[in-house]
Amino acid sequence: MDARTETIVDGDTAPDFATWLARRLDGDGRDGELWAHGEREVTRGRLREETARAESLLAAHGMGPGSTAAVQLPPSFTLLWSVFALWRMGAQVMLLDPRLTAAETSRLIEVCEPQFHLTSGQEPLRVAGFRDQCEVVVRRRPSGHAARTAHRLLQFSSGSTGLPKVIGRTGESLLAEIGRFGRLDGMPRRGEGVLLLSSLVHSFGLIGGVLHALNAGSALHFARRPHRGELHQLLTERGLAAVFGVPAHFDLLSRNTGDDVPHGLRLAVSGGEIMPAEVYERFARRYGVRIGQAYGMTEVGIIATDLGGTVPPPAVGVPAPGIHVTVRDGTLRLSLPENPYVYGEHTGRYTDGWLDTHDLCTTDPGTGALTITGRVDSVVAVGGLKVDLSEVESVLEAHPAVTEAVVVYGEAIEAHVVLETRAGRVSSRDLVAWCRARLSPYKIPKAFHFPAALPRTSNGKLIRNSELLHAARERVGRRKVATL
Repeated sequence: MDARTETIVDGDTAPDFATWLARRLDGDGRDGELWAHGEREVTRGRLREETARAESLLAAHGMGPGSTAAVQLPPSFTLLWSVFALWRMGAQVMLLDPRLTAAETSRLIEVCEPQFHLTSGQEPLRVAGFRDQCEVVVRRRPSGHAARTAHRLLQFSSGSTGLPKVIGRTGESLLAEIGRFGRLDGMPRRGEGVLLLSSLVHSFGLIGGVLHALNAGSALHFARRPHRGELHQLLTERGLAAVFGVPAHFDLLSRNTGDDVPHGLRLAVSGGEIMPAEVYERFARRYGVRIGQAYGMTEVGIIATDLGGTVPPPAVGVPAPGIHVTVRDGTLRLSLPENPYVYGEHTGRYTDGWLDTHDLCTTDPGTGALTITGRVDSVVAVGGLKVDLSEVESVLEAHPAVTEAVVVYGEAIEAHVVLETRAGRVSSRDLVAWCRARLSPYKIPKAFHFPAALPRTSNGKLIRNSELLHAARERVGRRKVATL
């Protein structure tokens, strides 16, 4: 076979999701084949044994076909074979990030009403580094309900505006996305190693990383912590062919000192956020590999890809196989057979078979490549004039002393800016002068805040909600706010 993996979705012969999973766990008798490597190696044979063991333990707690289980475990092999066991049993899995606070967890539990809640007994985690195994505490919820839909997986939107949505994926939907990844040229293939840094509870890490690897026969590798030296060492010592992550991971790797280049590294793919041009260029200089893009959303999974990084950001590549898109009123829309939202219609997002991504988009008439230029909800009216807050962010991030910026609008435009620690004293007046040379006066922020770091959602996206940003500043402290 070439770089593409044989598709698993083949018309009437396609298996149901539980059958597909059972076949992949069996591995065609390749029990000794490496499945994953954390602190220790795990073969496909051990994966099958641990999944069967987890299935027996969960069944002893009363779980079975149609059960609903919220799984909130740290990134670990235990998390993965627990999810596999629940799917094999015919249960509906609700994935919760272990870093959620008790209040955030309670809100989602109350909405979805699962019968069981699986935790490590140590929530919330402050750092979700990978570990081989963890304890599993099963809590039965007498008020929970059995599955009321055919969805095999419930996930949540990033909630960057503070309003996460519950999204359902059927077995057919998951199989279709695994098939899309399998048809992409360049995806990891049998025998290749992948450093998987993307979150295991979100779509790209779970489906493009874990389930694709299970389907293709590639081996997953995990890091204990996102330290640039450790990540570089894993790539080098294990001879890995690919690394999947978010822009922050590639920023770390690109800052690694030294001249050694990992032998065999051929693929670097980023998802979750638009890749900063500076990181894209720095990584290419350091490793000789251009970062590819995997653009998607929880509601559908992968939408468009440019795995080889042939076009620089903010371009995200061409639509993935089987994905049908259109640009209407400047925003990208996707054709979907059903509403992806399990609870609530979310009026304005899904209409007549089309999902509005709320991403501002243009298409290249020659190649069909998509370029994401911002968000609909980033455009505000100031004194009757339109301001794209993402444009203001881009101008601020171009300042040599600024590492990150989020611009929001309440009573006025305000900027939350993280400064380079070695940049020396940079004042709000300096940033205003910078903006005046590049923006119309009505686009310039009226207030600047200087947090040590910007808060992010559980899957690493920057929060762009004014109330949540101010609440985060109150928790961690802040420098004096400069108001103009």
